[in-house]
Order: sequence, then structure tokens, then C-alpha cells
Amino acid sequence: MQNYTEKYLQKLKLLRYSPHTVSTYLAFFEKFCSHFSKQNIDTLTKDQIEAFLFNLLENKQVSSSYQNQLINAIKFYYEKVLGRNPQFYNLPRPVKEYKLPTVLSEEEVLAIFKQIDNLKHRCIMFMLYSGGLRLSEVVNLKIGDIDSKRNIILIKAGKGKKDRTTLLSQTLLELLRDYYLEYRPKDYLFEGQDKGQYSVRSVQNILKAALAKSGVKKHATVHTLRHSFATHLLERGTDLRYIQELLGHASSKTTEIYTHVTKRGLDKIVSPLDNLDTSSIRKK
Repeated sequence: MQNYTEKYLQKLKLLRYSPHTVSTYLAFFEKFCSHFSKQNIDTLTKDQIEAFLFNLLENKQVSSSYQNQLINAIKFYYEKVLGRNPQFYNLPRPVKEYKLPTVLSEEEVLAIFKQIDNLKHRCIMFMLYSGGLRLSEVVNLKIGDIDSKRNIILIKAGKGKKDRTTLLSQTLLELLRDYYLEYRPKDYLFEGQDKGQYSVRSVQNILKAALAKSGVKKHATVHTLRHSFATHLLERGTDLRYIQELLGHASSKTTEIYTHVTKRGLDKIVSPLDNLDTSSIRKK
């Protein structure tokens, strides 16, 4: 199996897949190799691969995301590593669950931010929310990615390996100036104690601690700040096309999900119940 995984990992890195995708695909591929440990996987038939998939998915309750990633991880080996023609495996691809993202109100965002006293931690949280950045994008920011003259943040090789720009908040810029004078980062904008890249886990822990102290009851993650950024822009009248560009979405359909969680316009709609005279009922 060692030889298989080495070639697999090398190809993933060569094609510059994200660290998260590399880790996920490799874990699925190792599970696949382990099942066929006594066979040469290069000679497996389509029927054998389908049987493996059916058995695994039948005996384990898995999400649509899990199933799709498993299939894609196997296809990656045969199509990318071995260079074979794309193969269709005859098993149903599950329809992806349609779940609306959790969104914090502006008041809830403020309540969380008020719990953060550390200057660096506050800058990181402000950065995530004010520009709609992904967690990976924040920890990868370099000092030179902040363009204070044009009021933009340059996101280099974001998801899909595409560069983009997003908003640089004036509130954040003032805070960053204080932060720079105090911490003097050398390379990455946000650095750990060893001056290396700030860890993803540390950022997650900042929000987790602030959320617990804030009294906000919603289950929120770092990515919730990105969802909230987009929704709040939409509620304040920003065109969906601009939001799509700021978020770096390849498809407008991805951005359109925020139209389902915004409260814009709802305050002008009156529930039919409120048009009924229920005063006598409520007194009972």
C-alpha cells in the first residue's frame, strides 16, 4: 500500500489540491487500499470497485458529502494517477442535503466581538467578518496583501486557486496599524509564537471562547462569520453579483443561498394571523 499512497499523495500535491482535500482524499484512498490489501488495485475491475462501494455504503450510514468524496477519491487514483479515462460507477449519487447556513445578526456579531480583548485575536475575527474570508485565507495572508491605499485585501490562490480582492474595513485598518506596531509580524500577517503561520485550531478556539461568553445561543463556527458577512451585505442592499465576487464564488447559484436567509423585505410582510382580531381568544 505504501507505493500506492506515495504516488497518490505526490499527484495531489502536484495538482496543488488544498491541504484539507489532500487529507480527506488520502484517508479515503487508504481505506480503499486496506480493503484490497492482498490484491493489485491497478488490476481491479469496475465490478469489484462497485461492490466495495456498495458494501461500505450499505453497512454505514453516511452523508451525501461522505459518499461523494469517497467516490471522487477513488476516481482520482484511476483517472489522475494512472491517467485512465473517466469511469462512471453504477451506484446512485445521493442528492446533496439542502441546508441553510447559520447566520448571526449584526447584534450577535457585536456581542461576540465584545468578548475578545486580545488585539491580535480581535484583528483576526474582524478580518474574517469584515471581508468574508475563509479561515484558510486568513491564516495565509501576508503583510503585503493589505492594500491600505486602495482599501482592499488581496486573497491569493483562494479556493479554486483563484486570486481575488475583498473589502478592507476602515475600522479594521485602524486596528491593524496598532496590531502591527505591537506585534511586528515578519512574513504572515498573523503569526504564532514561533513566528510561523497562525494555526487554524487557534483561530477556531478564539471564536469558541468568545461565543461561550457572549450569551449567543446559536451554534456558530468561524465560517458562520463569512455567511453573516454575505447576508448582512445583502440586507443592506448590496447587489448579489458584487457579493459573489467578494466571496470568490465561481457560480452565482452558490451565492443565491443567502437570499433564503436574509430578513430583507420580511419586515414589510405582515403575517395573516396579525390581520385577524384574536384579542378575545388571547384573553382565554
